[in-house]
Amino acid sequence: MAHGAHRSPLLPPRPDLGLAHDCEVCLGWGTVVTREGDHELCRACQPDPVDDESAARPGT
Repeated sequence: MAHGAHRSPLLPPRPDLGLAHDCEVCLGWGTVVTREGDHELCRACQPDPVDDESAARPGT
C-alpha cells in the first residue's frame, strides 16, 4: 500500500536551479530526499548553506 508524504511544518530548501541544471545526482532538481524522507540540498551541485551565526558576526 502506498503512503503519501508526511506533513512537515518546515519548508523544503530552495535550491539554485541554475547550478542544478546538469547535475546527475539530483537530476536537475537541486534537492535530494534522504532515507528519512527529508528534503536536503544536493551536496554535489548546491553550495553549503550559510551559517546564520557566522554571517551575523563579521571577521570570525
